[in-house]
Amino acid sequence: MTTVEASTRPPSADAVKVLLPYEPQSAAEARRLVRTTLRSWGLEDLVEAGELIVSELVGNAVRTGCRRRMTVTVERITGRCVRISVSDGSRALPCLIEAGTSAESGRGLALVHHLTGGHWGASLEGLGKTVHADLHTHAPSQA
Repeated sequence: MTTVEASTRPPSADAVKVLLPYEPQSAAEARRLVRTTLRSWGLEDLVEAGELIVSELVGNAVRTGCRRRMTVTVERITGRCVRISVSDGSRALPCLIEAGTSAESGRGLALVHHLTGGHWGASLEGLGKTVHADLHTHAPSQA
């Protein structure tokens, strides 16, 4: 696994991760990481969904109130599957809810669920949790 700063060149490894502060601006850095990584792997068709997913996961991590850095990881599971994950310092697991039409929030995980076809989850870690989402492409892999 390669650790990079958020604004460095495209990764060539099968996984790349970045440490980001718990700030709303971190979502932009996470989207850039996902976009750059997926394009370098020839998975252009996953970029839009990947950016939406990482924005939701980072946004949820920011709202935990943690003060350390979160870790955003993009990992190539197979030639046609990538996992986007965010690890944070909270042990509160996310849950999928049905937000009403007038609700101001609560739709993020429903979006992740929809974009991944239900292929997402969360696991408790020693000092927090990791929430991951798997995206699959039907296009032939170029890498």
